Amino acid sequence: MATCAGAGTAFAEPSTPPVPATAQLPSRIVSNTKVTPRESLLEVYSASMGRTVSLTVLRPQDVSKPAPVLYLLNGAGGGEDSATWKAKTDYKDFFADKRVNVVTPNSGAFSYYTDWQKDDPVLGRNKWQTFLTEELPPLVDEAFSTTGANAIAGISMAGTSVFNLAIAKPELYRSVAAFSGCARTSDPLGQAYIRTVVGDRGRGDVTNMWGPLNGPGWKDNDPYLHADKLKGVKVYMTTGTGLPGRYDVPGARLINGDPAVLIDQVLMGGAIEAIVNSCTQQVKQAFDKAGVDTTVTTRPVGTHSWEYWQQDLHETWPSIARDLTAKD
Repeated sequence: MATCAGAGTAFAEPSTPPVPATAQLPSRIVSNTKVTPRESLLEVYSASMGRTVSLTVLRPQDVSKPAPVLYLLNGAGGGEDSATWKAKTDYKDFFADKRVNVVTPNSGAFSYYTDWQKDDPVLGRNKWQTFLTEELPPLVDEAFSTTGANAIAGISMAGTSVFNLAIAKPELYRSVAAFSGCARTSDPLGQAYIRTVVGDRGRGDVTNMWGPLNGPGWKDNDPYLHADKLKGVKVYMTTGTGLPGRYDVPGARLINGDPAVLIDQVLMGGAIEAIVNSCTQQVKQAFDKAGVDTTVTTRPVGTHSWEYWQQDLHETWPSIARDLTAKD
């Protein structure tokens, strides 16, 4: 799902990364730098992608005891632009007194955090599913002495990714949260959004991601069609209706009186969120039918923008925290 350009959201201009011929070395932590007492910058070499990935890790105040992990993903920009949890929300302050390690990749723009079938001339080699479910977790567990309990959450584009990551390895996550994400990838509307994110904004070729449109790769990566694989994982979805709300006014923090930002957020962000809402209700029906433990929060107003996602994180976190600390 595309992220609205409103509320100061900016999109990265994709560069052309070098594509490795082979992965020569095993996945490993290249460096672990303490930025502040509670924030670390982790550099991890990914064998599947043949390159080093930067991640931000928020640590709990007390690091003498193990803590669970929340993998928190950014949207279409993948953390490579100014549209990030770090830049747009209070997530650092919010998690300051929470007993959890929060791990966020600082790259992955327009990748849908999935394993691409082919290397892309613009977006390079993307094997994010392998990285996030196989390579990274054991390294994080070892480096930060975790409890082994994990959850994953993401906004917009990553609202599809989090489901596919959990479907790929459901035993890895206790819960999954999608904030304003549309999880359908094999219907025409869902594919149109993905083409907008990957093709129009990222200048990548979507057929390099999951193969020909309407082909088996797109169906294989449609959580709507594979809801039964999420049994045993708690699911949280949030969405607005697209109607303007408290954060869609000139005085809102991320609009700051800028009429162009306001218009974009209300018009484009409203249209995107209205479609997200429809998609979310359809996905909920599929999850309910499959017996997946699903909680959907539908806000009566709200556009596709960061202030609402900050609110969603605040309101969803207590449930995720209970999942992470529940006895097996």
